[in-house]
Amino acid sequence: MEYIPEKTSRIKPYGFEDASGVTVKLDANESFVSLPGRLREKLAEIAANADYNRYPDPISASATEAYGKYLGVPPENIVAGNGSDELISLIESSLLSGGDKLLCAAPDFSMYKFYSGLAEVEFCEMKKKNDFSIDVAALGKTAKQTGAKAVMFSNPCSPTGLGISREEVLSLVSDRDRLWIIDEAYMDFWDQSIADVAITLPNVIVLRTCSKAFGLAALRLGFAISNSELTGALIKAKSPANVNYLTCEMAAAVISDSEYIRDSVEAIKASAAMLAEALGNLSGPCGFDTVRTVANFVFAVPRVTGDGARIQQFLRDRGVLVRRLGDALRITAGSKDENLALIEALKDYAEGRKAETL
Repeated sequence: MEYIPEKTSRIKPYGFEDASGVTVKLDANESFVSLPGRLREKLAEIAANADYNRYPDPISASATEAYGKYLGVPPENIVAGNGSDELISLIESSLLSGGDKLLCAAPDFSMYKFYSGLAEVEFCEMKKKNDFSIDVAALGKTAKQTGAKAVMFSNPCSPTGLGISREEVLSLVSDRDRLWIIDEAYMDFWDQSIADVAITLPNVIVLRTCSKAFGLAALRLGFAISNSELTGALIKAKSPANVNYLTCEMAAAVISDSEYIRDSVEAIKASAAMLAEALGNLSGPCGFDTVRTVANFVFAVPRVTGDGARIQQFLRDRGVLVRRLGDALRITAGSKDENLALIEALKDYAEGRKAETL
């Protein structure tokens, strides 16, 4: 008897890069900003006073209230999850049924497809334009043509860092014949969110995360924002007490520190701009064509076709870890020293390539 079904057998697990021996880690879109001492003291106090023998609040009220205040939406319209990944899985398994179609715009976050396989949802893709941007009109048309029950995409996009405007997103979600899931994991670095109106729309869920701007990747906390009916459905379907006490209370403390959040976002945006400029200034055939980013990373395409894997390995040998997607590199904005270490390594790579041609 076969105990593992085909849908599980064919899964390709999410590929984390091997970070052993790495000194500059720029592969996972994490924040390089460390929590200040005042917040570390608060988190230590929370850990010291926790009732470890008790289950956590099933609706994570402390975290949703803090995030609701930050975002300007009522906490009752927010569902907390063990990272936004859990919420993606929850949405696909509870709001879609086997055989329903989920449409995405490729390239995009790989976990959309991953969870559709487990939910036995038919995954459909529409290719983005050659410049990696979404053809908004084409996406709306494709949604109708495929009969998609739901459409999901990240805005700003991972892996490209491109975004589409608030007005364009609202024009898409005006199609009430399907559910629209807008993953705004990187929206803290941009100003085109639709979270404020998602709570009034019948067919929209906005996803957010604490792993990027807030620097809380280790805590694993995400949020789904939607109208009361969709929120209620997700709360019914989620695992009981799905967010642990420490994550809930620690995240609430960090989210409530507006000075830290403001300074963190400004520092990360400045780093991304520095990185994009430096990569764009690398001259010659060993340089990159970069995509204008509104996120905390840069999507860089080597000018020499097929060089992506070679560059990634060269950087890895120098202790610098970046993410490769096809032939392109997705590079997280790091500290000033980390960005400079990356650029110096790339200059050395270019010099080595030039020497090969002599």
